[in-house]
Amino acid sequence: MARKKKGEVIDGWVCLDKPFEMGSTEAVSRIRRLFNAQKAGHAGTLDPLASGILPIALGEATKTVPMMMEAQKVYRFTINWGVSTDSVDREGEIIGRSDVRPSVEAVKAALPAFVGEIDQTPPRFSAIKVDGARAYDLARDGVEFELQSRRVTIHSAEVTDAPDADHVELTIRTGKGVYVRSLARDLAAVLGAEGHVSALRRERVGPFHTENAVTLDFLEDLVHRGAASEGLLPVATALDDIPELAVTDQDAFSLRQGRPIVLLPRQVETLKDRLAGGSRTVSAFQGQTLVALCQLRAGRLEPDRVFNL
Repeated sequence: MARKKKGEVIDGWVCLDKPFEMGSTEAVSRIRRLFNAQKAGHAGTLDPLASGILPIALGEATKTVPMMMEAQKVYRFTINWGVSTDSVDREGEIIGRSDVRPSVEAVKAALPAFVGEIDQTPPRFSAIKVDGARAYDLARDGVEFELQSRRVTIHSAEVTDAPDADHVELTIRTGKGVYVRSLARDLAAVLGAEGHVSALRRERVGPFHTENAVTLDFLEDLVHRGAASEGLLPVATALDDIPELAVTDQDAFSLRQGRPIVLLPRQVETLKDRLAGGSRTVSAFQGQTLVALCQLRAGRLEPDRVFNL
C-alpha cells in the first residue's frame, strides 16, 4: 500500500512578503508548517538579504510554478557607492574603494545601455552550479572559476531616489535570470566607481505584488483564528496571462483522463487571437474550477498538466 502523505490537502498560492534575513527555503518551510500542507514550493529564489515578494505554491499550485519562473519581476534596490565587495552586497569582503560618487545625471545617462536584451555574467556568489558545486561555495573556498555570460532582458530601469551622494535607488523591470547584483557591479564599472547593493526589495513577480502580499505575522494570526484559507490566493492566480476556455462537463472529464478534446472552429480562432508570443498554452475551466493546462494543436486542446481541484 502507498504511504499516506503527511499534512493536509491545501491548494493555492501565498503571496508572501518575505522578511529581510530569511532564506527562501526557510520561508517555504514556515508556510508549509503553518498550513500543514502536504506539498509546497516557491517561484523564484529571493536572497536572505532581500525582502519582498516570494510566491509560495501549495498543493496543486506547484504545477503552475514553471509559469511563474517566466514571469516579469520588479526590483527596487539601492547602490552604495565607494566600496565594492566580492559578493556585491554588504555581507561580502571589501575588494575595492573609491572616492568617485557618480551623479544622478551620470547614472541616468548610463542606464539605457542596460535596457533590452543584454549579456550579463552572474555574480560569483550565486547558486549557479559549476561542475556540480554551487558557485557561492566555490567562491567562499577561494576556488578560481569563471561563469559564462547569459542573455537576459531588462525591460526598464530608472532612478527612483538619491538620498545622498553615497546612495542611489533604482527600480527595474526584468525577465527571468537577471541578477540585480550583476547590474550594480556592471553599472559601477561603466561609471568608473566602486559600489555594492546595500538594500534590495522585490516588488512584483507576475500577478503577485505588494498589494496582494501577506506577512508571516498576518498568516500566523489567521491560523490562530482558524482562518488560514483567507491568506490563500487561487491556484489560477499564476495563470493571469494565459487565455481561458470554458469546457463542458464531458470535455472536463476527458481532459482529466489525459485525453485531448476537439474544439469548434470559432473557439480556435478566438484562442489564436488571444495567444501571444508564439505561445500555445490555454487554461481549461469547468465553471470556476481549473481543470488543466493545455496546448492548442491542430484544432485540439491537449492536456499538459491536469489539476485535481
